[in-house]
Amino acid sequence: MRLSLMLEKAWSRHLSWILLLVPFSWLFRLLAGVRRLYQARLVPNPPLTVPVVVVGNISVGGTGKTPLVAALAHWLQEQGYHPGVISRGYGGRASRYPLLVTTNCSPLSVGDESLLLANICPVVVDPDRYRAAIFLLEKTNCDLILSDDGLQHYRLPRDIEIAVVDGKRQFGNGQCLPAGPLREPVKRLKEVDFVLTNMTTSDLLDKTKDRKTASLQNSTSFAIEPIQLRQLNSDEVLPVTGLFDLNQPGKIWFKDWGYGLQVHAVAGIGSPERFRDTLGSLGLDPQLHHWPDHHNFSGEEFAFQDDWPIIITAKDAVKCTHIINDKIWVMDVQAVPDSLFLKGLLEQLRELKS
Repeated sequence: MRLSLMLEKAWSRHLSWILLLVPFSWLFRLLAGVRRLYQARLVPNPPLTVPVVVVGNISVGGTGKTPLVAALAHWLQEQGYHPGVISRGYGGRASRYPLLVTTNCSPLSVGDESLLLANICPVVVDPDRYRAAIFLLEKTNCDLILSDDGLQHYRLPRDIEIAVVDGKRQFGNGQCLPAGPLREPVKRLKEVDFVLTNMTTSDLLDKTKDRKTASLQNSTSFAIEPIQLRQLNSDEVLPVTGLFDLNQPGKIWFKDWGYGLQVHAVAGIGSPERFRDTLGSLGLDPQLHHWPDHHNFSGEEFAFQDDWPIIITAKDAVKCTHIINDKIWVMDVQAVPDSLFLKGLLEQLRELKS
């Protein structure tokens, strides 16, 4: 955990000791290029019988990709499609692949993100995403496939590529692994169909935040907005719009919730700072406790010697159902894509049908 934090800090600086690893980054880029050539051109798989939309990124770490996939699945259903999702099932180790995910599956087998998405539409996990796609088509009535991640999985034929960018971290120092956070050079974004930047309210106010993506064709943004807080061990729900009376600062509406209330923010996600900032935007005073992405919680992580409420993400909540602690609340969020992006996506999907 400490090493990952050191790397993240180093990657955010254009001048640091991490640049000593640049020669290894050149080697990484070379090998990545050879792998892409081999997978996409020398051993290509036959096209699939339904449109394939890949939602991925060119950097490591959380970018808001899974909430976006969830939002797209909901939106596509509203447009009359029957989407299905394929995923590597990162963080899980199933005894067999491919595997159709159900809500009864263990996150230890299928991963946390796949379990979240299975509440919306059919999901199949498999490190081989092409095999996952074939299995999905065999077992469900899906007429469109969303690939959660897999932008660099070139054995998977795709019709539309969506690259997701973190509006806060952007591309770090611009270097590829291991000297930087990039899986592929930034110029890869010129090849995708859409670039979506995950922008917070503060990011949107800072016009310099999206300067690196604004010039790209089909570049838009999306926001991840909190919907509600729900108690982990009960059905109690607090809609964030009713947490506080904005006309009477400090008025308590629900139990002890109020402006400036100190809370523990516990997260095992790729971008925990965004989680902390979102809680702060709700008027809370969060103390962040960061665990590695896809961390499996035992319950000891929540043993605090105070009575502060504990707030976790929905992604982490699927791994905490066995924990009995009435101080734990889950923050549910939704991604809100730009309307111009949705219009463009729908046009491209209709062109694929014609």
